[in-house]
Amino acid sequence: MANEMTSEDIQVVAFQIILHSGTARTYVHNALSRMREGEFDKAADGMKAANDELVKAHNSQTELLQKYASGIKIEMEIIMVHAQDHLMTTMTLKEMAEELEFVYKQNREIMHQLNMN
Repeated sequence: MANEMTSEDIQVVAFQIILHSGTARTYVHNALSRMREGEFDKAADGMKAANDELVKAHNSQTELLQKYASGIKIEMEIIMVHAQDHLMTTMTLKEMAEELEFVYKQNREIMHQLNMN
C-alpha cells in the first residue's frame, strides 16, 4: 500500500461525495415539494432515497478518513473542500426538511380542523 494518495485518487473520492450528496439534495427538494402538496408518503420515499445517497457519500468520506488514520498522507485539494461543503449543506437541508415535514403535517391538521368547524 502506498504511503500517499495521489491527486487523482483524492479527486475520485471528492466526486463520489459530490455525486451522491447532489443526488440526495435533489431527492430532498422533491420531497419538500411533495410535502407542500400533502403527499407525505411520496415525500417519505424521497427522504429515504436521499438518506440512501447520503450514506453512500458518507461511506466515501469514511474510507478517506480511515486511510488517513492508517497513516496514508492525504494532500487537501480544493475539490475535496467543495465536496465536504456539499455534503454538509445537504445533510443540513435534509434535517431541515425533516423538521418542515412536521410543520406541514401540523398545518394540514389545523386547516382540516378549521374547515370541519
